[in-house]
Amino acid sequence: MAKVVFPDSFLSYTDGVRETTTDTTVYRDLVRELVDRWPDLNESLQKSAVAIDGHIHQDAFLEQFDAQSELFFMSRIEGG
Repeated sequence: MAKVVFPDSFLSYTDGVRETTTDTTVYRDLVRELVDRWPDLNESLQKSAVAIDGHIHQDAFLEQFDAQSELFFMSRIEGG
């Protein structure tokens, strides 16, 4: 199962849950799964980047990962 880790800013939406696991291997399916479990998390997920096995994705909607992956949500990187 893939490991999913949330930043501190998500904890109020996840009832204090810092990490969870998932059987899915497609990012968009993961988002659906998380929103089904914690509906208030949706907006924060849409505004977040995700690191999948150390590679940061600003827009990961179609990204795939494997069952042993680690996913870390974070603020999107901004530059100027």
